Amino acid sequence: MQNKTVTLALQGGGSHGAFTWGVLDRLLEDTRIDIKGISGASAGAMNAVVMSHGYAVGGRDGARQALADFWESVSTNDPFSFMPHHALSDVAIARQASSTAVMKGLFSMMRLFSPYQFNPFDLNPLRDILVKQIDFDRLRTDGDIKLFIAATQVSTGTLKIFRNRDLSLDALLASACLPSMHHAIEIDGEAYWDGGLTANPPIFPLLHLCASPDIMVVLLHPFRRPKTPTTSDEIGQRLTEISFSSTFFTEIGGIALARRNIAEDPEASGKLEQRLKNLNMHVIDANDLMSHLSGSSKLNTKASFINALRDAGRQQATIWLSEKFDDLGRCSSFELDQFIS
Repeated sequence: MQNKTVTLALQGGGSHGAFTWGVLDRLLEDTRIDIKGISGASAGAMNAVVMSHGYAVGGRDGARQALADFWESVSTNDPFSFMPHHALSDVAIARQASSTAVMKGLFSMMRLFSPYQFNPFDLNPLRDILVKQIDFDRLRTDGDIKLFIAATQVSTGTLKIFRNRDLSLDALLASACLPSMHHAIEIDGEAYWDGGLTANPPIFPLLHLCASPDIMVVLLHPFRRPKTPTTSDEIGQRLTEISFSSTFFTEIGGIALARRNIAEDPEASGKLEQRLKNLNMHVIDANDLMSHLSGSSKLNTKASFINALRDAGRQQATIWLSEKFDDLGRCSSFELDQFIS
């Protein structure tokens, strides 16, 4: 039987990206699936580049090992560890990943001072981890997986997509550059911030520059919250979630509207129209779990927390493969029309 080919769109969300690690680990384990392209922002970009580099070096097993090595480095690097240790299982993870006095103090400092003040030397442990693990020259020339890494151009507020040929350490760091934590990353005279501000994750490169009929999105921010936030912390967290997801849902809504218009027009037969007709969208997320995690937990890099998120991602991917695998290449398993008002 011929393998199913897919492209992936990976949302950013700090250490919650370990959930995506688990999803990728399970997908790589399934030899019926071939991954042809990946778009990503922030933590999604990290996962995309690390996985692609590992795949170029050692195939599926190399990709899985590269992801494990990256997240192990993140979870054991002291400068990342802002929160106290908890023995977390994937069941208890949501209850125990709450804000602490230390984290609240950190957030207060981030609101009062810019990173140019409280981090004048722009210390970023991610830089050292990526230097040790990623050969960007090899990735630019030998990468079999098409990469589309999102960053935000500070001067214009517009999206910049770095493709395989453009990838560098600075391009990847730019995609994960939170303005409240790090200095802007300068590339060719332009300053860049986190890609999640303008595309989290970008879909259009997978639509226009890849041939696979299936786009699988891994979401980290809650898709829907049943209750209206009422406390200051709840309101702030929901505003952050909306701001980092709005561009994605706008893009999905545009695709849904275009597909509807094409379906209503029997004369629509161009290349793009055919591409949209045959496009299948799929989503892997953990809305209930993510709804119970605080915003501050995105900076929790304790190994127990990271590994619990990985396990949750593997479990969710296993469920999706069991229930939705047959939809690949045949139909969407995610309803797009809900984004058309």
